[in-house]
Amino acid sequence: MADRKFDRIAFVASAAEDAQAARNALSARYGDSSPETADVVVALGGDGMMLQTLHENMGRAIPIYGMNRGSVGFLMNEYSEDGLRERLEAAERAVIHPLSMRARDCEGRIHVSKAINEVALWRQSYQAAKFRIEVDGTPRLAELICDGVLVATPAGSTAYNLSAHGPLLPLASPLLALTPISPFRPRRWRGALLPDRAAVAIEVLEADKRPVAAVADNTEFRNVKRVEIALDRKTSLVMLHDPGHGLDERILAEQFGW
Repeated sequence: MADRKFDRIAFVASAAEDAQAARNALSARYGDSSPETADVVVALGGDGMMLQTLHENMGRAIPIYGMNRGSVGFLMNEYSEDGLRERLEAAERAVIHPLSMRARDCEGRIHVSKAINEVALWRQSYQAAKFRIEVDGTPRLAELICDGVLVATPAGSTAYNLSAHGPLLPLASPLLALTPISPFRPRRWRGALLPDRAAVAIEVLEADKRPVAAVADNTEFRNVKRVEIALDRKTSLVMLHDPGHGLDERILAEQFGW
């Protein structure tokens, strides 16, 4: 028998009962390799599990194929125990790059993290946050008063960015979305579309009085003073989707209300 492209499969699952049951059933049927030796990782759960799996395999470029055993499952394929190897062989590849975040806190400490969806800055107290925004070293907004601000990748544009009324970005578009969260001043500013080669720096104004947290996907650093964000082109992440159900198609469908 000819070697299969995805002969060694690693199954990972969220703690949810449905996801754990699916892992047991699939492992018994197809075997279960470790993620370190597998040809592909199959993630079982919701979008949170998919993001977790991508983060855990950051820099390895191993394909990740998700099957929905969670709630929304925007990043996931439909769940089925049948024909998994055939589905993997036929799957379409989407290569994405994460954001790199470098945050300096009020004590001068430096925190570095990656984000697949977005880097978001949030107010930590009842008072609105104040930011100054630079793009490629040039000040673009002297003062933004709001609950927060985020930078989203095309892959993440359908997530928190969309909930904050940011634009949807086709997966292959060379853009980043810079989106305010509940802006107060400038009242009519709704954000900006930036080239994905841009380097964004967000300075927290009055940081002692108006503390701010920075979050890269699900990794949070509190009391930040300055956050620098850029696309990390050296790191590639590979997601697999069934034909006709890739991220490009889902983002397009989302724009028409599906």
